[in-house]
Amino acid sequence: MSEAGFDRRMLEALTCPLTQGTLSYDSEAGELISKRARLAFPIRNGIPIMLIDEARQIE
Repeated sequence: MSEAGFDRRMLEALTCPLTQGTLSYDSEAGELISKRARLAFPIRNGIPIMLIDEARQIE
């Protein structure tokens, strides 16, 4: 497991809740990024928060 206990293997199972597309991991920000939805989902205490209301908009 890496930073904050996030297991990168989770990326294989997780998809964006809005687009159902793939996610990428931004280790600097500690977020999962959905490029198609232009959203960044936070990771708190090693747990990805996959709620659209909790995500921040990215450009």
